[in-house]
Amino acid sequence: MARICRPRLTGSCRMLLDRPRLADLQALDVDLTIIGGGPVGLVSALAARAAGARVLLLESGRMDRDPAIQSQSDDTIDTPDTHHAGPLTTSRRLGGAGHLWGGRCVPFDPIDFRGRPWLAGCTEDWPVTAADLAPYLAPALDYLGAGEPLLEDPLPAPLNTRLDADTAFTAHRLERWTADPRIERRHMAQLRADRDLYVALGCSVCSAKHTKDRITHLDVWTEAEGRAAALPVGQVILAAGGVASTRFLLALQANHPALFGGAQGPLGRFYMGHVNGQIADITFEDAALQDAFCYYTDAAGSYIRRRITPSEQTQQDHQLSNVAFWPVVPEISDARHRSGPLSAVFLGLSMPWLGPRLIAQAIRLKHIGPPPYRRLPHLRNLLTDPVGTLGFVPAFIWQRYGARTRVPGFFLRNPAQRYGLEFHAEHLPNATSRITLDLTRRDRTGLPHARVDFRFTQDDAAPILRAHEALEDWLKRRGLGRLSYRYGSEVPAKGIFEEAKHGNHQIGTARMGHDASDGVVDRWGTCFDLRNLHIASTAVLRSSSQANPTLAAVQLALRTVAHLQQTGALSGQETPHG
Repeated sequence: MARICRPRLTGSCRMLLDRPRLADLQALDVDLTIIGGGPVGLVSALAARAAGARVLLLESGRMDRDPAIQSQSDDTIDTPDTHHAGPLTTSRRLGGAGHLWGGRCVPFDPIDFRGRPWLAGCTEDWPVTAADLAPYLAPALDYLGAGEPLLEDPLPAPLNTRLDADTAFTAHRLERWTADPRIERRHMAQLRADRDLYVALGCSVCSAKHTKDRITHLDVWTEAEGRAAALPVGQVILAAGGVASTRFLLALQANHPALFGGAQGPLGRFYMGHVNGQIADITFEDAALQDAFCYYTDAAGSYIRRRITPSEQTQQDHQLSNVAFWPVVPEISDARHRSGPLSAVFLGLSMPWLGPRLIAQAIRLKHIGPPPYRRLPHLRNLLTDPVGTLGFVPAFIWQRYGARTRVPGFFLRNPAQRYGLEFHAEHLPNATSRITLDLTRRDRTGLPHARVDFRFTQDDAAPILRAHEALEDWLKRRGLGRLSYRYGSEVPAKGIFEEAKHGNHQIGTARMGHDASDGVVDRWGTCFDLRNLHIASTAVLRSSSQANPTLAAVQLALRTVAHLQQTGALSGQETPHG
């Protein structure tokens, strides 16, 4: 299949195109068109360029937030108690979810890719293994600016000896953090200067035309013209985010009902995020273990932090979902902590003109809760703890907003050695947790809005309760600490459900499968039905792991691009195959 060839743009029209007209796009000579300019789409574009392809990236947003464009993600949320509204989970501008993402990079574990008969929805192997993704870990971290692929760091010798005697859990595993989650800034020089990488802003893809097994044209709405028209394409990567990518595919299916397994197929189903929160506090018996959970930098200057995780054997023995734990500061909204620094953080986040500029809105609301806010007790804390406040606030502001590598958060040690115990656990695949189309509402491009029905079940909660019990046993056996439950000695599951709300991690709704009845894409990320359409998104993940999904999605995207290069698809020589 030959590459689509047209006259190439010259002069100032090259590279970063703000609000181009359709004729500008039709004049390009490209091998690959990418839909979506978030972290995964940008990395896909950069990797394709490194492979020698000419690339056009279409981004609906522009450099800055535009309310009219952002309204295209104003989807219908049928379950607002469990799923955040679209503006809190989607950012339509160059950099996409990087404007909302904290920057945590954690790889999926080998057990995530294997069938686990004790977990609902996870009984079958993935079509890929952890070993298949491993070659793409280092380049993924590099593209994201998260340093070297160092994923474990033993504790100091005395502690390490005690923990090695009982491997039910480990505190050696690391999470890594990007220097700046807005990776478009990291790569802006190339985005502006690369003569064969075109980034078209203000261009929304609202539909597509296709033959029996390939897309021939994308219908692109341009802000410059306020209308949609057909753009011929060769290879296409859909990287518009989990909900947006699924919405686009569902719209194609609505016009051609047999696509993607039909109405009863996997498309739109198995919508997952994560189950996270705090139902217990942890009190450390060993000050050295407390100190081990502070943020620190590796030799390359990247921030890292330890997590407490169960071994594979522990997961199997106790029938656990995959989960990670780490200590956090006491709830900042409760002024009874009497900490000036914590109250300073609360006051900053509670200011409507300041808080949303500091962290993503969904994370902000999780920390401070809903208004009204009682600020007077927090002001008293500032006055009674001036030394602690003055020692913390300027240093943190510099490390967070002034330093070249920003600190991703804060962890303040306290003499009582008692902290909230954050858990971050799998949300299990459930076919009734899903995305459909709301055919009564369309955005300004004519694309129907998504309708979200996002569900947690007892199957999600029960393994998390068992994980806390197993962790508590391990802490006591090794003399490391103890747990104090916030919801009574029986730890009712309602505590987990009171904490559970998501939508930031949009996983599973265009899952990778063994065949077209089992998934939307094959092991290379290529759609079973449309062989020149490839999906680079968290939506292709079959399960959610204990890990944030961005790193795994970037690894899979790099693998997809490498496959397209190896099969000749990027140069138009042949159609990729599974």
